[in-house]
Order: sequence, then C-alpha cells, then structure tokens
Amino acid sequence: MDFSFVDAPLDRAEHLRTDSDALARLWPEARVLVLDAKGDAHVDAHGMPPALDGTVVGKRPESAVFLGLHDAQGWFALPAVDAPATLDVPATIDLRTAAAQWPVREATAFAQARAVLHWRDRHRFCGACGAPLEYARAGWLGRCTGCGIEHYPRTDPAVIVAVTDGSRLLLGRQAAWPPGRYSTLAGFVEPGETLEQTVVREVFEESAVRVTGCRYLASQPWPFPASLMLGFIADAGPEAPQVTDELEDARWFDADTIGAALRDAHPELKLSPKSSISRWLIAHWHAQHTGDATG
Repeated sequence: MDFSFVDAPLDRAEHLRTDSDALARLWPEARVLVLDAKGDAHVDAHGMPPALDGTVVGKRPESAVFLGLHDAQGWFALPAVDAPATLDVPATIDLRTAAAQWPVREATAFAQARAVLHWRDRHRFCGACGAPLEYARAGWLGRCTGCGIEHYPRTDPAVIVAVTDGSRLLLGRQAAWPPGRYSTLAGFVEPGETLEQTVVREVFEESAVRVTGCRYLASQPWPFPASLMLGFIADAGPEAPQVTDELEDARWFDADTIGAALRDAHPELKLSPKSSISRWLIAHWHAQHTGDATG
C-alpha cells in the first residue's frame, strides 16, 4: 500500500508471549525500540533507530513489550523511563516524521510500539474496581490484582471516506489545520453500528451530504493514539455541503483540481500527507476517475 504502517509487519508470534524461556533467549540479540512518554522514539545522530539490542540495554525490564519476530530476531518496545540512564540518546523522532524517513519495517514496528505502550501507560488500573494491573503475555494483557478482570490493548475503529458525486470529490477541513489543508471525511464507529452505517451517519453529520452507497477499500493502523482507519469510497448526490461545528469547511473538488493538488502544484489546496490513508483514498479516486495514477 502507498501509505504507512501497513507494509513489512513483524511476525507477532503470539505463541511466544507466554513462553518466558523463549523470550529470555531472544532478548540478548533482540532489536529494542525505546519510546518516551510522548510516544517519540530514540534515534541516533542521523535520525535513524539506533542499533540497540538486549545486551546494550541490560536485563530485560518487565515493561519491555514483545512486538514480534523478523528473521528469527525478536523485537521489543521499551519505555524510555526504564532504559539505562547511561544510554546515549542524541535525539528523538515522532512517528509521522519517521514514516517519511525510516525503512518501512522499522516505521511499521514503531507504530505498533507506540500504540501498545500508549495503552499500557493509560491503563495501569482496573476500570471496574480501581486496583492496579499486573501485565502478562509479554505486555499484551493487563490482569487486575483486585477483581481479576483481564484487560487487553484497545483499538478504536474509525471510518475514513472518499465521497464522490460521480465527477467530484468531497473534502473537508478542520479549523486547526494549516491553511488550505483538506482531507477526506472521517469519524469513529459508535456501539451497535455497522461500518456502512457509520459512513452514512458521519458524512451527513459533517457535511449534510447523503451517502447512497459505499464499499470498503483498505485499512491503516493510526496510533494517534489508538485508531484503526477503515477506508471506504462512497457515492452521494450533488448536494451543496453544509458544515456545523465539526468542520470549518467542506466542499466539492473536481478532478483537475485534485490532480494538481496530488502533484503539489495547486496554489491553494493542500492534501493529507502521503503517509496517510486519506491521501491514498484521494489518489485512488482520481486514478479511477481519470486513469492518472498521480499521487
């Protein structure tokens, strides 16, 4: 896929999460990604992930989460607060920047690490009784020390939609975005909804445009902090968009305008970054509509 955090995933090797002996054997030569409290990763002087292994880090902390395997090498995520104080850290990098600079496998693993460490940081106590959690399964299970309830990492599903009236594409913008930035419409799935129902509801809530049909295309993990973006293309009538407080603006754009923006050649319209599924959905619509694979 031409967006980030999808290609070259690790083999998550779920069967090893309860095998403490196997994890201990993997640790000395394991690849270790160290993330700070903001979810940024430690990098070397060149902005790349440093060659950290378990031997450099020392004894495996209980907070180290097993991410998976690549070519029989274990990969782990470690909170910076539990890394050795002697560890030389020239700088850190955020995930969006890493998506553009790092090798694909490292960027995909970074996204996985950011998501699971965020969950652990925000779920230290039981939501039912308030007692502390103890972590098991190499960091992927929190068990309540009080009532015994088991807590697992959370992912929030959200739809993201390229809406077309047949000749134009509907895009919207939030007030906080940079000037000229527009994106496909998106929103979280509510309890009891199908994905298709969410598409219809979210598009109407944000733009007053009524979707008449939709189909799923692709998905992207989006750990900002814990979403899974489910990409759709949808058909709609040519109603004039009307925004409420969710968006600052929404409007239809023709294929020529979209094509120029995909080439970064439009003086006013700026699209989502190339790391996002939003940009891919826009490029997909444009290619289907014009036969031009620009983007």
